[in-house]
Amino acid sequence: MIDAIDRKILRTLQKDGRMTATALASEVGLTVAPCHRRLKDLESDGVIRGYRAEVDLERVGLGFGALVFVTLRETSQTTIRAFEDAVVAETQIVEAYRLFGDPDYLLKCVAPDLAGFQRLYDAHLAALPAVAKLSSTIVMRDLKGAGVVPL
Repeated sequence: MIDAIDRKILRTLQKDGRMTATALASEVGLTVAPCHRRLKDLESDGVIRGYRAEVDLERVGLGFGALVFVTLRETSQTTIRAFEDAVVAETQIVEAYRLFGDPDYLLKCVAPDLAGFQRLYDAHLAALPAVAKLSSTIVMRDLKGAGVVPL
Protein backbone atom coordinates (compact mmCIF):
# COMPACT_ATOMS: atom_id res chain seq x y z
CA MET A 1 0.00 0.00 0.00
CA ILE A 2 1.28 3.46 -0.77
CA ASP A 3 1.87 5.94 2.03
CA ALA A 4 1.91 9.74 2.23
CA ILE A 5 5.49 10.00 0.92
CA ASP A 6 4.67 7.76 -2.07
CA ARG A 7 1.64 9.96 -2.78
CA LYS A 8 3.86 13.04 -2.67
CA ILE A 9 6.27 11.39 -5.11
CA LEU A 10 3.37 10.57 -7.45
CA ARG A 11 1.90 14.10 -7.23
CA THR A 12 5.29 15.59 -8.01
CA LEU A 13 5.99 13.28 -10.94
CA GLN A 14 2.57 13.99 -12.46
CA LYS A 15 3.62 17.63 -12.69
CA ASP A 16 7.09 16.86 -14.07
CA GLY A 17 7.85 13.28 -15.11
CA ARG A 18 11.34 14.26 -16.30
CA MET A 19 12.46 15.40 -12.87
CA THR A 20 15.80 13.96 -11.78
CA ALA A 21 15.93 11.67 -8.76
CA THR A 22 17.93 14.32 -6.91
CA ALA A 23 15.34 17.02 -7.58
CA LEU A 24 12.51 14.63 -6.73
CA ALA A 25 14.17 13.67 -3.43
CA SER A 26 14.59 17.33 -2.53
CA GLU A 27 10.97 18.10 -3.44
CA VAL A 28 9.53 15.31 -1.30
CA GLY A 29 11.92 15.71 1.63
CA LEU A 30 14.03 12.56 1.28
CA THR A 31 17.64 11.81 0.51
CA VAL A 32 18.34 10.40 -2.94
CA ALA A 33 18.79 6.71 -2.02
CA PRO A 34 15.45 6.16 -0.24
CA CYS A 35 13.64 8.30 -2.82
CA HIS A 36 15.15 6.24 -5.65
CA ARG A 37 14.20 3.00 -3.88
CA ARG A 38 10.60 4.19 -3.44
CA LEU A 39 10.46 5.27 -7.09
CA LYS A 40 11.72 1.87 -8.27
CA ASP A 41 9.20 0.11 -5.99
CA LEU A 42 6.36 2.22 -7.41
CA GLU A 43 7.47 1.28 -10.92
CA SER A 44 7.95 -2.45 -10.22
CA ASP A 45 4.61 -2.65 -8.37
CA GLY A 46 2.87 -1.17 -11.41
CA VAL A 47 1.72 1.98 -9.62
CA ILE A 48 3.73 4.01 -12.14
CA ARG A 49 2.85 2.45 -15.49
CA GLY A 50 5.20 4.54 -17.60
CA TYR A 51 6.40 7.96 -18.64
CA ARG A 52 5.43 9.84 -21.78
CA ALA A 53 5.48 13.22 -23.42
CA GLU A 54 2.26 15.24 -23.52
CA VAL A 55 1.86 16.14 -27.20
CA ASP A 56 -0.04 19.16 -28.51
CA LEU A 57 -2.26 17.40 -31.06
CA GLU A 58 -2.92 20.52 -33.10
CA ARG A 59 0.80 21.18 -33.55
CA VAL A 60 1.33 17.69 -34.95
CA GLY A 61 -1.58 17.90 -37.37
CA LEU A 62 -4.14 15.94 -35.34
CA GLY A 63 -6.21 18.79 -33.94
CA PHE A 64 -9.59 17.31 -34.84
CA GLY A 65 -11.09 15.22 -32.05
CA ALA A 66 -14.25 13.17 -31.84
CA LEU A 67 -15.91 10.99 -29.24
CA VAL A 68 -17.48 7.87 -30.66
CA PHE A 69 -20.03 5.80 -28.78
CA VAL A 70 -20.16 2.15 -29.84
CA THR A 71 -22.89 -0.41 -29.28
CA LEU A 72 -22.01 -4.01 -30.12
CA ARG A 73 -24.37 -6.57 -31.70
CA GLU A 74 -23.32 -9.13 -29.11
CA THR A 75 -21.11 -9.17 -26.05
CA SER A 76 -19.64 -12.65 -25.92
CA GLN A 77 -16.07 -12.96 -24.63
CA THR A 78 -14.81 -13.75 -28.13
CA THR A 79 -16.54 -10.71 -29.62
CA ILE A 80 -15.36 -8.38 -26.89
CA ARG A 81 -11.78 -9.61 -27.23
CA ALA A 82 -11.84 -9.18 -31.03
CA PHE A 83 -13.35 -5.70 -30.76
CA GLU A 84 -10.92 -4.57 -28.06
CA ASP A 85 -7.90 -5.96 -29.93
CA ALA A 86 -8.95 -4.03 -33.05
CA VAL A 87 -9.46 -0.84 -31.02
CA VAL A 88 -6.02 -1.12 -29.42
CA ALA A 89 -4.45 -1.63 -32.86
CA GLU A 90 -6.01 1.53 -34.34
CA THR A 91 -3.55 4.39 -33.72
CA GLN A 92 -6.12 7.17 -34.25
CA ILE A 93 -8.13 5.86 -31.28
CA VAL A 94 -6.20 7.48 -28.45
CA GLU A 95 -8.49 6.56 -25.55
CA ALA A 96 -11.03 3.79 -25.18
CA TYR A 97 -13.39 2.89 -22.35
CA ARG A 98 -15.70 -0.08 -21.87
CA LEU A 99 -18.91 1.19 -20.27
CA PHE A 100 -21.70 -0.32 -18.21
CA GLY A 101 -25.08 -0.09 -19.92
CA ASP A 102 -25.68 1.37 -23.34
CA PRO A 103 -23.53 2.22 -25.26
CA ASP A 104 -20.88 -0.43 -24.70
CA TYR A 105 -17.77 1.68 -25.44
CA LEU A 106 -16.56 5.26 -25.65
CA LEU A 107 -13.66 5.95 -28.02
CA LYS A 108 -11.69 9.18 -28.27
CA CYS A 109 -10.37 9.59 -31.80
CA VAL A 110 -8.02 12.10 -33.40
CA ALA A 111 -7.64 13.12 -37.04
CA PRO A 112 -6.13 15.95 -39.04
CA ASP A 113 -9.55 17.36 -39.96
CA LEU A 114 -13.20 16.45 -40.58
CA ALA A 115 -12.38 14.68 -43.85
CA GLY A 116 -9.69 12.65 -42.07
CA PHE A 117 -12.15 11.67 -39.36
CA GLN A 118 -14.70 10.65 -42.00
CA ARG A 119 -12.08 8.36 -43.58
CA LEU A 120 -11.28 6.85 -40.17
CA TYR A 121 -14.99 6.41 -39.42
CA ASP A 122 -15.83 4.80 -42.76
CA ALA A 123 -12.75 2.62 -43.21
CA HIS A 124 -11.93 1.59 -39.64
CA LEU A 125 -14.55 2.40 -37.03
CA ALA A 126 -17.51 1.04 -39.02
CA ALA A 127 -15.45 -2.08 -39.76
CA LEU A 128 -14.66 -2.89 -36.12
CA PRO A 129 -15.86 -6.39 -35.14
CA ALA A 130 -19.53 -6.76 -34.09
CA VAL A 131 -20.44 -3.07 -34.30
CA ALA A 132 -24.21 -2.57 -34.29
CA LYS A 133 -24.26 1.20 -33.88
CA LEU A 134 -21.82 4.11 -33.94
CA SER A 135 -22.68 7.57 -32.72
CA SER A 136 -20.16 10.39 -32.68
CA THR A 137 -19.79 13.93 -31.51
CA ILE A 138 -17.08 16.42 -32.32
CA VAL A 139 -14.84 17.72 -29.55
CA MET A 140 -15.15 21.50 -29.53
CA ARG A 141 -12.34 22.13 -27.06
CA ASP A 142 -10.21 19.97 -24.78
CA LEU A 143 -10.49 21.66 -21.40
CA LYS A 144 -8.56 19.23 -19.27
CA GLY A 145 -7.06 16.43 -21.33
CA ALA A 146 -5.69 13.35 -19.64
CA GLY A 147 -6.10 14.46 -16.07
CA VAL A 148 -3.83 14.31 -13.09
CA VAL A 149 -4.87 11.73 -10.50
CA PRO A 150 -5.89 13.47 -7.25
CA LEU A 151 -3.52 12.04 -4.64
